[in-house]
Amino acid sequence: MIAKKINEIIKDDDFIAVATCDLEGNPNVAPKLFLKVENNHIYLIDYVIGRTFQNLVVNPKASLSVTDKDALTGYQINGPVEILSTGPTYDKFVDEVRKKELSLSSRRIVEGVLRGESHKNFQVSFPDKVVVFKVKISEVVEIRSSGELKREKL
Repeated sequence: MIAKKINEIIKDDDFIAVATCDLEGNPNVAPKLFLKVENNHIYLIDYVIGRTFQNLVVNPKASLSVTDKDALTGYQINGPVEILSTGPTYDKFVDEVRKKELSLSSRRIVEGVLRGESHKNFQVSFPDKVVVFKVKISEVVEIRSSGELKREKL
């Protein structure tokens, strides 16, 4: 099952590319912080309430892109999106992302110092306004390096 492969590939990822489209067909793709896969849903956090958010308000569908670099296989994950901005699920994921952000920032700084690089921005800050995107995995497309496509509807 392709969906199980997706979980293995993205469990250690920090960001996933999210493509959306407005009602006039104007595309937008932006990286979003990956939180987790749970019950055929992918949870992402959006710090920048911008084009992705605006598009999903009027057209609540997205396409996510991840890559298995070892197998040279790409995956497209398509599905409807629910925007969470309040409630217990939202609160749970905001707490999780605060912990993940601290870990991600610490790791980035330590790895940079070990490489002898400096960072312009060492502080860890959490924006006042964030939303959680709950993406239902409706379809997964596996794109092999041979060009072969395999589709799986869920």
